[in-house]
Amino acid sequence: MTKTGAFDYINVLEKACDAGWTRNSVLANNIANVDTPGFKREDVQFEEYLMGELGYTDSLDDEVANAELDALNATTYTDYATVSYRLDGNNVDIDTENAELAKNQIKYYTMIDSVSQEFSRLKMVTKGNS
Repeated sequence: MTKTGAFDYINVLEKACDAGWTRNSVLANNIANVDTPGFKREDVQFEEYLMGELGYTDSLDDEVANAELDALNATTYTDYATVSYRLDGNNVDIDTENAELAKNQIKYYTMIDSVSQEFSRLKMVTKGNS
């Protein structure tokens, strides 16, 4: 994490990528335990933290510049709220987990692409001043 205005978006995107990576691991673990009796699925909470930190103002640039990066850490929680339709107490639905994994991978690759674009912009700006 770099503490300069030029990297504000990159720093926030880094936190989002970390959360996506964590969610990918959690979803893979859910899928691996689809047949484990009594296993309860886990999930990751991050988007709520991101929205809380970036707020709802007109200036996203200002919100990103003032974001408290230490508050943007993904947390893993066990999902006891999901009803288990199985007699063994496991609440993992393989179709839902696979769909969530695919959705998460698309988000993750989009964020990685955004980071790459931010670095390309910085590179273009520094070359323009050479």
